[in-house]
Amino acid sequence: MTHALRRHAEHQFVEELQALARADSKPRPPNWKLSPWAVATYLLGGSLDDGTEITPKYIGERRLIEVAIATLATDRALLLLGVPGTAKTWVAEHLAAAISGDSTLLVQGTAGTSEESLRYGWNYAELLAKGPSLKALVPSPMMRAMQEGRLARVEELTRIPADVQDSLITLLSEKTLPIPELGAEVQAQRGFNVIATANNRDRGVNELSSALKRRFNTVILPVPDSLEEEVRIVQQRVEQLGRALGLPAEPPALEEIRRVVIVFRELRAGVTADGKTKLKSPSATLSTAEAIGVMNQGLSLAAHFGDGTLRAADVASGLVGAVIKDPVQDRVVWKEYLETVVKERDGWKDFYRACRQAD
Repeated sequence: MTHALRRHAEHQFVEELQALARADSKPRPPNWKLSPWAVATYLLGGSLDDGTEITPKYIGERRLIEVAIATLATDRALLLLGVPGTAKTWVAEHLAAAISGDSTLLVQGTAGTSEESLRYGWNYAELLAKGPSLKALVPSPMMRAMQEGRLARVEELTRIPADVQDSLITLLSEKTLPIPELGAEVQAQRGFNVIATANNRDRGVNELSSALKRRFNTVILPVPDSLEEEVRIVQQRVEQLGRALGLPAEPPALEEIRRVVIVFRELRAGVTADGKTKLKSPSATLSTAEAIGVMNQGLSLAAHFGDGTLRAADVASGLVGAVIKDPVQDRVVWKEYLETVVKERDGWKDFYRACRQAD
């Protein structure tokens, strides 16, 4: 486990979860490892009476997280909705880790996701040899979550075909999974619930039916409100990922992070930070998650092909790649932004030159 490239949240933050469990004297819903108060503290950060510092996993509006946690304490499922890169998956994983102690009961939604992924499958060798039986049945993560009273996660719900999505209706409304081949059923134990995520940009791909929408309480995770908030998120995640990947480089200077975040926010909004210059927006999402990726790539370049200190040239190639997704239209938008905004900005000459060379 110590050599895993990406540890599950319940292993990566086990000390914090244990400290919260010791300090937690508030009522816990059935089968929850922590109370709603402790879950919120785990997600949002804070200090415990024993001096333990809980690092924030989500930086944003507290009320959104409280509503999400309160939803999971009821019989309604939770749908986290937002544009790409707004930490939907990150929040869902940490909610599952704090509430159930297990974030691995996951169904990844794709165009090829089948009904068996949400219900159950069969060991066909056993099935052909002895016919339908409990031994031949292969439980899905959803089925295991029902049996154990835990949270199940469904990623990218709107990527799943509509007829497969609707198999969730019985699970969420009746809290029962029929197994007609065996004349049996699995009834959900107390503590079972579902966290689903969906992408705003996928609306209309496989739109949720009204019957399924009613089974979810929707919480929209927004892009960070302020520059400082987004810079703080990027800085925290880049430092965490740098340690996890063992990059032999200095933590990135705050100024380089700020530059990347400013570029992303301005192109995303279609206007400069001072509101004076209107801009064309590229086709790329330019999310906070992509800013984190740009900084991590720059750190890797600085560590392995530089002197370990992050500079504008290390950031530029990843930044250009993040902005230019359409090689024709996005390139025009990017060049116009470079020449009219970046070139004229005080203290950004090195950044301008690096971006010109990387393009």
